[in-house]
Amino acid sequence: MNKTLNMKSATSASNTRRQHGFPRHAISLLVALGALGALGACSTVPDRNVALDQAQSRYSAAQAQTQVATLAPEELKRASEALRVAEQAKANGESMATVDHLAYLASQRVGIAQDTAASRAAEAVTAGAAAERDRMRLALRTQEVDAAQRQLASAQQTNANTSQQLASAQQANASTNQQLAATQMAAASASQQLANAQQSNAIQQAQLARRDAQLGELQSQMRELNARKTDRGIVVTLGDVLFATGQSTLQGTGVRTMSKLADFFKRYPQRTATIEGYTDSVGSDASNQSLSERRAQAVMAALVNQGVPSAKLHSEGFGEARPVGSNDSADGRRMNRRVEVVFSSEAGDAMLK
Repeated sequence: MNKTLNMKSATSASNTRRQHGFPRHAISLLVALGALGALGACSTVPDRNVALDQAQSRYSAAQAQTQVATLAPEELKRASEALRVAEQAKANGESMATVDHLAYLASQRVGIAQDTAASRAAEAVTAGAAAERDRMRLALRTQEVDAAQRQLASAQQTNANTSQQLASAQQANASTNQQLAATQMAAASASQQLANAQQSNAIQQAQLARRDAQLGELQSQMRELNARKTDRGIVVTLGDVLFATGQSTLQGTGVRTMSKLADFFKRYPQRTATIEGYTDSVGSDASNQSLSERRAQAVMAALVNQGVPSAKLHSEGFGEARPVGSNDSADGRRMNRRVEVVFSSEAGDAMLK
């Protein structure tokens, strides 16, 4: 590539020199600059994701298969949607683990589409085999009638010919039975393949159903806790109504809220959480810092009392830092007096709405 670009640059420079009378050293400088630009253009390599490339390749192959497009269009459409989600996650700069997970789901959707098409094709083969078996039985009966008529005619002519015709008819009947047995074996094999494909599809559907159920349960828990998904993880904001003014002892409503948070931990024991205390700007920096730390520790202690392992929790106070509202108004100060529980992120959180 560099050699071709250099030759083109030299030719262009030569033509420019002949047309405009540029000095030789100026032309050489232009050629060097063109070569450097070509090298820079050729050195750019796009950032790729192996799992996503494989999912895209597998989807393209399935899309090109007439059997999949004809017999499993809905499954192929769902695979396309899953692939689009993975591609969007990569375009949005999601983590490699997230993109890999979404690409894996897209590949699984492609596999489901292919298995579904194979299953339906096998059903068609089974139906065709049954029709062929009936046709062969009818043909056999016709052959037997014809043979009987030939035998009757031969018997009227000569007993020897009748014996010979009977032997031939028995031989033909044995051959037909062999063909029928072979057809039945083929039908049984096709039925087994269909059963295997249906079992595999059922397992994959069950896995997807469990994942969807887990996501639905997590979303329901988030709604109940008024939680929101952020870049830091799932955040639950607790207002200052949990505490008396200037105090760090939980009130009755705070205890009930701790029960909901503890239940969330029991459902998702793999998660950890950071408990962050905040205050408004009223009072000194030192008193606000101390109050925010005590309130965060009070929430942590309440969760531990509810059965949450202390190793899963960490508390920290930030005083009047990181305000979410203006300290110039009562509503803003009320919003700033809060405790936030930040649950750790997991790969599946990317699917949450």
